Amino acid sequence: MTIGTTGFIGERLVEAREARGLSNSSFAELLDVVSPQAISQYERGKVSPRPEVLQLIADKLNLPERFFLRPVGRQSHETLFWRSLSSATKAARMKGRRRFDWLKEIVDYLRSHLDFPAINLPNLSMPSDVLRLNAAMIEDAASECREYWRIGDGPIADLILFLENNGVIVCRSNLGAEKLDAFSQWSILDGTPYIFLTADKQSAARSRLDAAHELAHLVLHRDVHPKQFANTKTNKILEEQAFRFASAFLLPAGSFSSELWMPTLDAFRSLKERWRVSVGAMIKRSHELELLSDDEAKRMWINYNRRNWRKVEPLDDRLQPEQPRLLRRCFDLLVQERIRTRDQIRLDLPYSVGDIEELAALPRGFLTGDVLELPVSPKIKSKPDAEQPDDARATLIPFGKRSIPNG
Repeated sequence: MTIGTTGFIGERLVEAREARGLSNSSFAELLDVVSPQAISQYERGKVSPRPEVLQLIADKLNLPERFFLRPVGRQSHETLFWRSLSSATKAARMKGRRRFDWLKEIVDYLRSHLDFPAINLPNLSMPSDVLRLNAAMIEDAASECREYWRIGDGPIADLILFLENNGVIVCRSNLGAEKLDAFSQWSILDGTPYIFLTADKQSAARSRLDAAHELAHLVLHRDVHPKQFANTKTNKILEEQAFRFASAFLLPAGSFSSELWMPTLDAFRSLKERWRVSVGAMIKRSHELELLSDDEAKRMWINYNRRNWRKVEPLDDRLQPEQPRLLRRCFDLLVQERIRTRDQIRLDLPYSVGDIEELAALPRGFLTGDVLELPVSPKIKSKPDAEQPDDARATLIPFGKRSIPNG
């Protein structure tokens, strides 16, 4: 092998390029000093770039040079529950997978210093063939989850906070794909459930449904073979199951039906702020519960479209998407408890400051010291009909230091 930069790891270049959504040829065009063939040789480990070329690569990919010299971390190839398998989202899926690998490496790093909330997801008894799941079984599964977590049958105050408190790692990041809303995975490396939400869409209600949809995959489809998800026909069925679970989990049949005095667009609009679910989702849920006939649902959708609510609904400009807090609090804890300094964190992790801050939901400038303290998060209190158990608030326990509540 011709040596240009000692210790250069070609696999890291593949990872970085795909994380930025770049093809081999588009990256070569961006560099404008080497050919696509040379980049291919770098990536396969046939040759390594000269130091000045490596510096240019790092600059264009917005990563520190040490990223390309660091051995690839532990990786797993278990099932990723993708929302879309269309060719239009192929590059976005690869970008998401690469950024997901970075997220897991960040979590590994934080776990080396802190204890995370215990994983507390119900182990539902599902048919051996998940394709045998019917609507009644899915409704029962959603009810069983609410009973397991003792959250009653009313609105959940903050779904992302609730998931984090029960051991799910949640991330919001831009992927640049309109059709790729979210994905999730049970990682076999650490037995942790992950939910990755796209930040491209800012609708609070739709983002909440995405989170519930991915929860459905985690509790309903944990043992589904990757080949089943890769099959377009089967994938469609599994997605429909996840949507049914999400609707039943967010809008329990009994309580939602009792509050819906009349299934009209204005009635749905009045319930949106309380349940934090889109009008579109409530139309679909009402149809599922036979509160709307087929003809009534059809007319409802026509009127929904006439009001131009397909892309932007009422209250979308007021309701703020729920944000992950767990990883943000972890980094804050490292700094405040003097476990690691900001300078040490930046050197410990091989990513750009912007990548770390985005994946961990940190405010821009936190790791450079431009933001010294995190904004105070209001404590989330459930309404009486959505009461959560006493231990619903997660704690982060630094090794040898005091417990600090999440939030």
